[in-house]
Amino acid sequence: MAALLSGGIDSPVAMHMMAKRGVHIIPIHFFSFPYTSEMAKEKVLTLSGILTKYCGNLKVEFVPFTHIQEEIRDKCPEGFMTIIMRRFMMRIAERIAVYHGCSALVTGENLGQVASQTQEAMAATEQCIEIPVFRPVIALDKQEIIERARAIGTFETSILPYEDCCTVFTPRRPKIKPRLEDVLKAESALDVEALITEALSF
Repeated sequence: MAALLSGGIDSPVAMHMMAKRGVHIIPIHFFSFPYTSEMAKEKVLTLSGILTKYCGNLKVEFVPFTHIQEEIRDKCPEGFMTIIMRRFMMRIAERIAVYHGCSALVTGENLGQVASQTQEAMAATEQCIEIPVFRPVIALDKQEIIERARAIGTFETSILPYEDCCTVFTPRRPKIKPRLEDVLKAESALDVEALITEALSF
């Protein structure tokens, strides 16, 4: 399986929970230089190193995401920025997953924790891909996730203060119950395929 690894608390726990089922995992991290630093990438590599004791060898796929985020910021309504960003992540992650022979994606999404993790937002995010998405921490509360992160040794690294691309260009009033037709209309201002191709040509 391919896993979206943000560098926060939730996604390493999600990876650990799936690794317990005996699956091999390909971590994918999106970075937005110069808005995110090299230290943010090092943080993700450190997390991957900690997780190898549970997941086996891990090779992180780093994906440049700056241009996509700037295009979304410049051409899409602000309230839809996070949803559209997540849709790009899903599309790109799906292509990387298929390239590596993976049949599903894993995310650290947790129901209701942030604006992009409502039922409606996750449905809109997942609509653009065909392979299944597994969300092992979906029903845990934050304290439960923190306790698991402490137990597997990722918590102290996850809370290091290095920004990841999910915190870049955060909308002031994100849509928390987006209608799919409105998301598609907002996204139509972008050349989706060209942006994906560019990001995958690194």
